[in-house]
Amino acid sequence: MAVPASNDSGSQTVPGRVAAALRDELLDGAHPVGTRLREEDLAERFDVGRHTIRSALRLLVDRGLVIHERHRGAVVAPLSRQRIDEVFDYRKLLELGALRMALAAGADLTPVLVEVERLEALAERPSSPSWLELTEAHSAIHRAIVAAAGNMHVLDAYHRCEDEVRLLLTFVRPDFDAARMAVVHRQLVEKLLQGGGAAEEALTEDIDFTGRAALLTALHRAEESVRLLGH
Repeated sequence: MAVPASNDSGSQTVPGRVAAALRDELLDGAHPVGTRLREEDLAERFDVGRHTIRSALRLLVDRGLVIHERHRGAVVAPLSRQRIDEVFDYRKLLELGALRMALAAGADLTPVLVEVERLEALAERPSSPSWLELTEAHSAIHRAIVAAAGNMHVLDAYHRCEDEVRLLLTFVRPDFDAARMAVVHRQLVEKLLQGGGAAEEALTEDIDFTGRAALLTALHRAEESVRLLGH
């Protein structure tokens, strides 16, 4: 089987290409929480050795997409309140800090608007965009906010959580479509372009009361389903 190409610069090696293919599937919600990624099955599917699969899975562990469980191997990382809070606290720290730096420096936030317009174009497309496309567009908007600070160390730190944020967003897929996501981010960018306290408040609301709250609702829904099935 041919392994799909990826935009990830780390995908030039064979393990990198396998990891890139699995990453796209994970970010598109193809593998539910708790799914075991069996080395032997993946080795057969990609026609590579198990050592190559182990290397690929380590790359996914490093990106926060899978975890390694004793006696089970690589498993799609679960959703939990602690994980949601840790990831979104990290996001908030980096994005708000970057926004404050950008506003203080009078940085141009037009690149954020450009990314919002790309998301709007996706929403208006006759064919529905994939979830993978939507979360990439979402990620590009928030990456542009961080990039506006002009600090590569902050941007590098943000890159390290991007895939994990996108994986978490697969849990809110039933609650968001392209149109809603476009409206939310149009409102956000208009506030960002105003600057000052309005910009900071809008970004805080987007992170805490749109993203984090939606995930906590999804977690509650999943826990309630398990409880009902248990009865």
